[in-house]
Amino acid sequence: MSFETLDFLLERSLTGKKMVLAVAAPQGEDILEAVAAARDKGVISPLLFGDRKKMEKIAAELSIDLASFDIVDEPNEAKAAELAVRTVSSGKADLLMKGNVKTATLLKAVLDKEWGLRSGALLSHVFLFEIPKLGRVLSMTDGGMSMYPDLKTKQGIIENAVDCYHKLGVECPKVAVLAAVEVVNQDMPCTIDAAVLTQMNRRGQIKGCIVDGPLALDNAVSEESAKHKGIVSEVAGKADILVVPDIEAGNLLGKAMLYLAGGRGAGVIIGARKPIVLTSRFDTAETKLLSIALGAVLAKA
Repeated sequence: MSFETLDFLLERSLTGKKMVLAVAAPQGEDILEAVAAARDKGVISPLLFGDRKKMEKIAAELSIDLASFDIVDEPNEAKAAELAVRTVSSGKADLLMKGNVKTATLLKAVLDKEWGLRSGALLSHVFLFEIPKLGRVLSMTDGGMSMYPDLKTKQGIIENAVDCYHKLGVECPKVAVLAAVEVVNQDMPCTIDAAVLTQMNRRGQIKGCIVDGPLALDNAVSEESAKHKGIVSEVAGKADILVVPDIEAGNLLGKAMLYLAGGRGAGVIIGARKPIVLTSRFDTAETKLLSIALGAVLAKA
């Protein structure tokens, strides 16, 4: 099962109960525009925690009517993040969104031992993307949380992404563990990790998916490239999930997809008790809208 475009997220998000979204510090043009669009489309009901004056000023410039929005006026970003997280943790909201607040500030609230959203699992970022040339949706992980993951962390990253795909209805996603080359090289530690993760999957230590690696990006997404290099694999050329070796590779790959390849994307943090919509402050309103839809779909699963 595969998806041709990210529009399936908007369609899925409209089924069942409407999710309540708590937004921490939404005083940004693209953020307010995306939240307003998500509300107008029926994707979510928003709760905004932030600087009311700044929100009203931005909303006026965008011709957005905030009269019907539930707003908690809290100019302090750390306090706004705390209030938003507490609202999700208490069950009054179904998912959380990072607004114009530092990621570290939001995560400090998320990881609070008393009232945060800890689940005991690893937190990782999954980024779904749609590239016109490919004609289908893929995902990349982890370009937003784990900086230089070791083997155990990579296992957790894969398991989170696989769980995400299961919730999207894909029973057995194909996972490509990326490297610069498709052979094991003792001088390139990420290729060794990829081979070990592949073996762990074959022995049932990583379940619910098919893992293969190391694979270079070209032979992970292109069957022609895989065939040209003589790679025989259930994953090569057909990968659903791309696992990058570190945050630098993930950051570069994600931005290349959006800014150079003209793609669309949607990103969330998973592994917490509820989904966390997390995008870059420079991401477009459309990316933020699709990310909200992804978070809403996962929150319902």
